[in-house]
Amino acid sequence: MDTNKKNILVIYHSQGGTMKRMADRFAKGAQKEENVTVTYKKAAEATLDDLLQCHGIAIGSPEYFGTMAGMIKDFFDRTYEGAKEKTIGLPFIVFVCAGNDGRGAVTQIERLAAGYKWKKVQEHVRIVGPPTKEDLARLEELGQTLAAGVDFGIF
Repeated sequence: MDTNKKNILVIYHSQGGTMKRMADRFAKGAQKEENVTVTYKKAAEATLDDLLQCHGIAIGSPEYFGTMAGMIKDFFDRTYEGAKEKTIGLPFIVFVCAGNDGRGAVTQIERLAAGYKWKKVQEHVRIVGPPTKEDLARLEELGQTLAAGVDFGIF
């Protein structure tokens, strides 16, 4: 990783491929910023070091039974003790795909992020049903917005 560049960590969980498509587009947008690197991982593979080395984080989760994916919760469980005092104020954004409404997953992730004292920097995105081309374009724009905001010190 280029230590002169700021880093955005994008983590996601996907079983059927929908969230992976969404996370791909988010990461593509973040990669448009020249002074930013993107660490892009499945939540199960993301580590405490990934979290400690990032300057902003994006979390992509499907909503299952009104809740976030278990692997997203697992990431929080594995990183909390090591990161809670070291990531205060970390800019974060959440994007969720859901068959119903996605609010449960967003609410749960926000509660966990509050425990770390992270800073919500944009409205979270909830996509109900299969993502449209417009939804994917909006995610790409959101990725670039997060990266640009981190790069310029706005977030």
